Amino acid sequence: MKKMIAALLALLMLSVCGIAAAEPEVRKMETAADADEFVAIFLGEHPEELEGTWAFTAQMEAAAGQMGGIAGMAKQLSALGTPESVRPAYEGEMSGLKVFRVPCAFSAMQVDLILAVQDGAIAGLQTGPYSGGEEEETESDLYDSIELALPVPSLGELPGILTVPKGDGPFPAVILLQGSGASDKDESIGNLKPFRDLAEGLAEKGIAVYRFDKRSYVYGMELMENRQITLVDEYLEDAGNAVQLVARQDRIDPDRIYVLGHSLGGNAIPALARELKNAPGKACGFIMMAASPRPLDVLMREQYDFLYSLMPEMTAEQQAEKDALFAELDKLKDLDSLTEDDRIAGAYSAYWKWLADYDILQAAGEITEPVLLLQGEEDYQVTMEDFGIWKDALGEKENWRMISYPGLTHIFTAGQKTEGAAVYSRSDRMDHQVIQDIADFVAR
Repeated sequence: MKKMIAALLALLMLSVCGIAAAEPEVRKMETAADADEFVAIFLGEHPEELEGTWAFTAQMEAAAGQMGGIAGMAKQLSALGTPESVRPAYEGEMSGLKVFRVPCAFSAMQVDLILAVQDGAIAGLQTGPYSGGEEEETESDLYDSIELALPVPSLGELPGILTVPKGDGPFPAVILLQGSGASDKDESIGNLKPFRDLAEGLAEKGIAVYRFDKRSYVYGMELMENRQITLVDEYLEDAGNAVQLVARQDRIDPDRIYVLGHSLGGNAIPALARELKNAPGKACGFIMMAASPRPLDVLMREQYDFLYSLMPEMTAEQQAEKDALFAELDKLKDLDSLTEDDRIAGAYSAYWKWLADYDILQAAGEITEPVLLLQGEEDYQVTMEDFGIWKDALGEKENWRMISYPGLTHIFTAGQKTEGAAVYSRSDRMDHQVIQDIADFVAR
């Protein structure tokens, strides 16, 4: 959704951009100290004080108005828990704009609050992977980490890393597709980096792995201006190009390339399999982790219901927030009534209409290559109900293998459903058995 459907990973992103000039009578955001001051108020008791004080682009003001103003945007961070610590802001760049990143530790998880600025006016406010304690890529005697950017027509390129075992090869390779949202190459979520775990774990077992920043992570501002974005733009084009790129690399066996998708990235796998049938480079198999055959808005309702049920007592304000979320999703019941400018849960109507036409079970049934489907039994975002639907529809097909894991969550780390988003606040690694099962699948 702006962050291209954040619900499947229980992450929250709020972002908008625009090009209007700042009002002369309000303050411009120019320094990290300005960002510190803004965020302190945003996370405080009276975020509404920011309105009329700081310069916002016209589109930012319009989007904030649809969400109940700055105070309404601040309320949507409640899913992260209460703020516990805020580290100093630092300056960076994203999508050609100056950004200030503010690492924040909430009671449920850690994230960066990211303020995008254009000509001194605030053009975007979003959450991103926590950078406050980020570790550098470590060297290993078992594999090499090679920077390999993925070209994106008309936009530029996406930073990527090919993790390849030591030796001459040729080695099989797995290409990784993140879940929903503007995710980096590690699929960083709070303190977790599941795609780094996969890359290093599989490379130690003789399998190369390619992971790259999502298009929505690098070019989020540009994408926000495109009302025709669908899952094709979010996943399929870049995934298809990644297959061709990896197939050309030294030490890689072009006939043994697999594509792995997690969460919404897993949902994209059947559509990608169709696309690759006519591509010069093919995938010889697919891995789907925590993928759902059910409509996205159905999952979102289920997730909201579950997360609100964890609250000891529902206040009137929280009930109103939930009612507003569900009222917005109700608009999807009549897709024909939506215009191209209508946005539901952060995504324009074209995105939802594409998903409505996407029969994922039919597309999955057309896959002739081997498929490995993995599911955590303690996953509250994509549940064992989804796993059961997959088994009923495709469990008897010889090219499909399905495994569920007791005690594992949506991100395939240890945890329990009742912990909600708190599981993302730990410093944990992906379960070793999951990595071993993927390695065994590739070896076969």
